[in-house]
Amino acid sequence: MIESTAKPADLTVILPAHNPDARRLRATLEGLSRQTLPADRWTTVVIDNASTSFPPEADLAAAAPAGCRIRREPRLGLSAARRHGLLAAKSGLVVFVDDDNVLAPDYLANVVALFAAHPTVGLAGGKSLPRFDVEPPAWMHEFFSLLALRDLGERAIISHRPHSADIAGNAYPLFAPIGAGMAGRSEALRPWLEDASPISDRRGKHLFSSGDNDIVLSALRAGWEVGYFPQLQLTHLIPASRLDPQYLARLNRGIQTSWMRVLRRHDANPWPPLGRTSAALRKLKAWFSYRAWRSPAARIRWQGACGHFDGRVNTG
Repeated sequence: MIESTAKPADLTVILPAHNPDARRLRATLEGLSRQTLPADRWTTVVIDNASTSFPPEADLAAAAPAGCRIRREPRLGLSAARRHGLLAAKSGLVVFVDDDNVLAPDYLANVVALFAAHPTVGLAGGKSLPRFDVEPPAWMHEFFSLLALRDLGERAIISHRPHSADIAGNAYPLFAPIGAGMAGRSEALRPWLEDASPISDRRGKHLFSSGDNDIVLSALRAGWEVGYFPQLQLTHLIPASRLDPQYLARLNRGIQTSWMRVLRRHDANPWPPLGRTSAALRKLKAWFSYRAWRSPAARIRWQGACGHFDGRVNTG
């Protein structure tokens, strides 16, 4: 993978990877290789994020798009990897791609066209559809959003919020882009990039999240709009391990904890802070109200409630 010396690209794909599965990473790179946007208009930066096991570069070369380069970020964490990629990018547009995302062939071309057509939109996302190694049971569909899956239909949705508007927690645009496939103007991402202490996102096996929410809130605060565009479509490759009920319970708890913390960080949390004792009592009460002992789904819901209360604890 040799870095191109051509003129700066219009768009940079930033692909963080921590101990990636070689099969899924190759599929992600192959999806990039099939993009219809002319190769001289975009480039790819793969960020090896503190991996202890990373596929040899030679094994990935055949799948990788032209001009792909690998950079290494020693600080563990998705936020650190994304920031590294943004600093390496020299383009006006970027797209965040996870190491298990396969973009539709017209994804990047659509990104360029959409931002040209919507000059006030700073961040955009679309559909994230699953490809499961093992078909999940029907009861699990309720929790697909935990796995960064979404399909909001065939109509574009744009925030159209006033610049510098107050953002209440219940006003966060639920159609705002998720991290997988998030496209953005470099200018709209600059407030988050220049933040000295962004919220901690995924770090190895730690399932805290909401880094994408932090990015969205930073862009909204800076006056940008965000949008959902159905023509942006990717396939999310999901192994059987991510359908384990215990994993989903931990994931829900981590996501809800992080959500409360990122809202508080942006002065947008409508729920008041809690003391540790109050949070513990509420979690106990929730055990009974959710009947957490009855089924895996009930346990996953209860863990989400626990994360909500954990995230509201005032840590000073």
